[in-house]
Amino acid sequence: MTDPKSLPPEETTWEGKWIATKKRGKWEYATRTREVRAAVILAVDHGEVLLIEQFRVPLNRNCLEMPAGLIGDDAGGEDDDPLSAAKRELEEETGYIADHWEELGEFYSSPGMVTESFTLLKASGLTKVSAGGGVEGENITVHRVKLSEIEQFIADFRAGDYAIDVRMLMLLGPKLLG
Repeated sequence: MTDPKSLPPEETTWEGKWIATKKRGKWEYATRTREVRAAVILAVDHGEVLLIEQFRVPLNRNCLEMPAGLIGDDAGGEDDDPLSAAKRELEEETGYIADHWEELGEFYSSPGMVTESFTLLKASGLTKVSAGGGVEGENITVHRVKLSEIEQFIADFRAGDYAIDVRMLMLLGPKLLG
């Protein structure tokens, strides 16, 4: 096990407005320039899950994802927390609100390359209150998918040349482990 005290100091090799690249010894990685994290919402209700698709510039194509958003990214949002961010993003992106929320923990999506973490929150007791679709310029499409059909739904998106977010793996978990 590596002793963190024995590592060379961290160096910033480049910094933009939102992200920075850093180096520590032979390791190069990306980080956000502020202490911004993400909230990801596993919105499930009556055997269905809410998914979204939106264009992602780094991938240059649409991506199938769970609803999500940044925590503390807005001016004055330094005191934002995962639950308030998740509630805001679920309604903005999908048009749904939830009666019940459960925080499932903090996770890292690609710990060998980025420092960004996300808090996973489960939402249930869903009620449609607006059209959703995100804020101006996001153009989010919402899908309410039966969990019994999730494998084929993801396969169809992959066949259509969509990017598939890594978090879709948790929906495929029972099939992958069986």
